[in-house]
Amino acid sequence: MSDVVPFGARLAAAMDEHGPLCVGIDPHASLLQAWGLRDDVDGLREFSLRVVDALGGKVAAFKPQAAFFERHGSRGLAVLEEVIAAARAAGSGSSGSTGSTGTLTIVDAKRGDIGSTMGAYAEAFLAEGSPLAGDALTVSPYLGFGSLAPAVELAAATGRGLFVLCLTSNKEGFEVQHARTGGPEGALGGTVAALMAARAAVLNAGAEPMGSVGLVVGATIGDAVAATGTDLVAVNGPLLAPGVGAQGAGERELATTFGDARRNVLASSSRAVLAAGPDPDGLVSAARTAAREAKTALRG
Repeated sequence: MSDVVPFGARLAAAMDEHGPLCVGIDPHASLLQAWGLRDDVDGLREFSLRVVDALGGKVAAFKPQAAFFERHGSRGLAVLEEVIAAARAAGSGSSGSTGSTGTLTIVDAKRGDIGSTMGAYAEAFLAEGSPLAGDALTVSPYLGFGSLAPAVELAAATGRGLFVLCLTSNKEGFEVQHARTGGPEGALGGTVAALMAARAAVLNAGAEPMGSVGLVVGATIGDAVAATGTDLVAVNGPLLAPGVGAQGAGERELATTFGDARRNVLASSSRAVLAAGPDPDGLVSAARTAAREAKTALRG
């Protein structure tokens, strides 16, 4: 598959075209109710596909949260497959890994395990032809970054991307992400977050305009990047930033958190955009406002 355009290049093009905004598709019960939909598979499908229909080809990426589909069992997962397929067909974005056009999809499943189990997760979410494979996958490195090797290898082979959890906004994240690691003669010294960033930087070395192994860095984490000694500039990959909009991160917070790495940030907004539905025009207006605000904060 030598003609595959890597995810990092496709995402950079989509961000330049539509603005650095990813819209989350989070069909939780309260949003379904607000849209006048039942909390069942039919409501799940109606909600999710309305978002794709309204915003396909108008935003850089979608980020469906797998848990909200999984809670409905096998039929819910079938809806997730529909959403991924619909996003791939929607709009007129950059070429996908199979040569198709559409809006990029980051499947937010946060998978992480070891050996053959991680390999199976990789096949489910990253293999060519899998109905659950979007353009990128969120993964958890807390069994050791090396445990992600099956996902790293398959993503590279299929032109897909990964977003590795690094600095998250939940208060419990401090316990692991800010912890200091040790090793022979300090070879692995530093914080866990800094180590994750350094591992991603190695995988992205030399990639232009940016690599395909990104990090998840919460937009509301304040000075955590500096406090942990995490070098986001050196990562040379996309930085997925949840917490923009309804969760409180605006221009000042984004600038403070990401500094000179701002250009690689993909701001993620869910509630601030989805609350404008179900009216399609309302969704489009909210997404354009969020994209414009993110672009001002991140690119000047």
